Amino acid sequence: MPKVAIFMGSKSDLEKVKPCAQILEMLEIDYKMTITSAHRTPERTYNLIKEMEKKGCQVFICAAGMAAHLAGVVASKTVKPVIGIPISASSLGGMDALLSTVQMPPGFPVGTVALDKAGAKNAAWFTAQILALTDASLAQKIANFREEMKKEVEKAANEL
Repeated sequence: MPKVAIFMGSKSDLEKVKPCAQILEMLEIDYKMTITSAHRTPERTYNLIKEMEKKGCQVFICAAGMAAHLAGVVASKTVKPVIGIPISASSLGGMDALLSTVQMPPGFPVGTVALDKAGAKNAAWFTAQILALTDASLAQKIANFREEMKKEVEKAANEL
């Protein structure tokens, strides 16, 4: 039963969103990834939200470029946490997507992370932290991974 839904506005977003899925897999968090558009397939988007909630989804991650309304539309239809990954997909270098994702009206928040792959990674980590509020085993996995990151920095510093 997927605890996380990853929605992408377009197939072209996949390469930038893959790191999110890879981290969720590493942490053994079940997810469903699919393509749905706030503009081109709004009915599909609404139906997916309902379906995922019925299956026990706890967090929605939405990646979109340009107008990037996907995360906001999802936030308008659920009370579950929504994390937005702005995707650089236009000549504006992602600034359009960033502003569209982060500027939400009060009462319909979207936790917005960085652009593209860095944002995808942090969306997965943020999701894991949300889920770890009720899962001690997952919290320990996160703590262990952070300890490994600390050791890698110290090792690199010693090698320098």
